[in-house]
Amino acid sequence: MRKRTAVQGLLVTATALVAAAAGVGGTLLYQRITAPDTSAVDAQAAALAQDLRQDLTAGFYSAGGGTYGGQSTEGTIVAQVEEHGGALLSIDADGALGHTAEVMLGLVPPTGTTVSARAYPVRCYRFTFARGAFSVKHTDMTCPNAQADGRPGSLAAEMGGLLARQPAGAGAHRKMSATGYDHTPDGATRFLNDKGLVAAKDTVTDLAGKEASTDVYAVALRVNGVCHYLRMDASSGAADLVPLWAAPADEQKRCRVGQAVTASALYGTDPAKEG
Repeated sequence: MRKRTAVQGLLVTATALVAAAAGVGGTLLYQRITAPDTSAVDAQAAALAQDLRQDLTAGFYSAGGGTYGGQSTEGTIVAQVEEHGGALLSIDADGALGHTAEVMLGLVPPTGTTVSARAYPVRCYRFTFARGAFSVKHTDMTCPNAQADGRPGSLAAEMGGLLARQPAGAGAHRKMSATGYDHTPDGATRFLNDKGLVAAKDTVTDLAGKEASTDVYAVALRVNGVCHYLRMDASSGAADLVPLWAAPADEQKRCRVGQAVTASALYGTDPAKEG
């Protein structure tokens, strides 16, 4: 009797193990079939990494884009991320050269694409870079499960709304110099209007400026409620810089001029222009 009971117990155990294995296998198969295709948005992340290699890293060690990397600010990174359909979540410095940027991609499919929108699930990536083209690395990361200010809600929806409220004029992310404009709030306002960086329908509020360095005036402001930083530079090389860009997600709530000063600092130099 005990032997039959033991055999029955083994059979029950074996059946349970097989059923569990089948259940796990079935779940994995279901996830594999139903999971969104991430290859397209992953390709956007790889393209962004290549942009950083060409345009962000400093000095003769850079792969460069014809200028050995050149001078870049946070605005360069924001412009590149948004061109690849995403938003900058945060950027931090680790020492004099090391930087880490966290971005969200997949918010907007590339212009002109015919790929299904399902192939652009929102994904987040961490980019690190220092000196030299080979310093640029990127890995995927779990997207934050709260809004930028920590409150419950969809960060993807918040970033999508931020992109929708930004100025959509021809001056968006255009490189230009602010030579000839006073380093005052009034001068900043005239610069924004004259260069077409904001339109008549755009609302500019909370504008505050501060001298960041010689010939550089940094401004924090809100355009249609979205925090932006403005870098007004009177130097000869300023024409190669993006003057206006949306602040990272983690700085949207505070939007302080001190943050604009930090964001306007240069990454690297262009030795070709230094002789």
